[in-house]
Amino acid sequence: MPLIALLAGDGIGPEVTAEARRVLDALTLDLIFEEALVGGAAYHATGHPLPPETLALAQRADAILFGAVGDPLCDKLERSLRPEQAILGLRKHLGLFANLRPAKLFPGLEDASALRPEVAAAIDMVIVRELNGDVYFGEKGMRTTVDGLREGYDVMSYNEAEVARIAHLGFQTAARRGGRLCSVDKANVLETSQLWRDVVIEISAHYPQVALSHMYVDNCAMQLVRNPGQFDVIVTGNLFGDILSDQASMCAGSIGMLPSASLDSAGKGLYEPIHGSAPDIAGQGRANPCATILSAAMLLRHSLGMREAADRIEAAVGRALATGARTSDLGGTLTTHAMGDAVLAQL
Repeated sequence: MPLIALLAGDGIGPEVTAEARRVLDALTLDLIFEEALVGGAAYHATGHPLPPETLALAQRADAILFGAVGDPLCDKLERSLRPEQAILGLRKHLGLFANLRPAKLFPGLEDASALRPEVAAAIDMVIVRELNGDVYFGEKGMRTTVDGLREGYDVMSYNEAEVARIAHLGFQTAARRGGRLCSVDKANVLETSQLWRDVVIEISAHYPQVALSHMYVDNCAMQLVRNPGQFDVIVTGNLFGDILSDQASMCAGSIGMLPSASLDSAGKGLYEPIHGSAPDIAGQGRANPCATILSAAMLLRHSLGMREAADRIEAAVGRALATGARTSDLGGTLTTHAMGDAVLAQL
């Protein structure tokens, strides 16, 4: 039986993962769940955001369902002990190099988008983000200039193998969808992006069925607001992907609706909503669990090969929304648990 590591984390993480667990349990799929501490909760209990026992569980699990990390009480800790280092550590130790972030507007949520309804209705894309390189993992530090000024630095870098690996996944994802891949970079300014573009063009020869285009990241940010329906699959680096996927979430109605998958080369993954720990509403039952429920669907599809069960979850979320079920971020009044009930009712 597949083993799922349940890492709820901080803030609203335990609330939303509890609802996703209820949905998975309702499908009677013979899954085994094991829980462990991560993030700020782990730091307060053990002195580290990613304790050895949590990492060991993640390594032996077939997949990981992750809540959120982030705790204001940890903001002044040295960087290596902050809750956010847990997710970076998991990506590094598990080789999770690719982040898939689908952004699709569910029918009935047009008014929740920041865009005009007719523009928002066309949103149906996947952002493929590289996770193991870029400024997040490059050399960084603080130093003093010859003039005695404090200076921070973060090195952005990619080698061609790293770019090729994520490019292949981008092309493969596009080939299964609408056959269009947009590679986003800043090649007019950054040498890192010039290498990115060169390698993506080289890889495109292996996928003649996919139409490749290129776009500078600033233009892409504008186009996501102007005409998001033009995009099928976007492939981009770690920093640009982080920003663009959050922007896409608001175009699609709410950050509380978007799931994500972080995958290794064999299909093992960590699945999480793209929202943060939202400590300002933690414990109030106001969080939208749909992104985590949809992340559970991605877990079934990508890591366990249970496509029919994944389709059932996604359809149930869509039907619940169609009946008017809404949490406060979508203009409704349902609690986190009541939204979970609404999805369960549609299964």
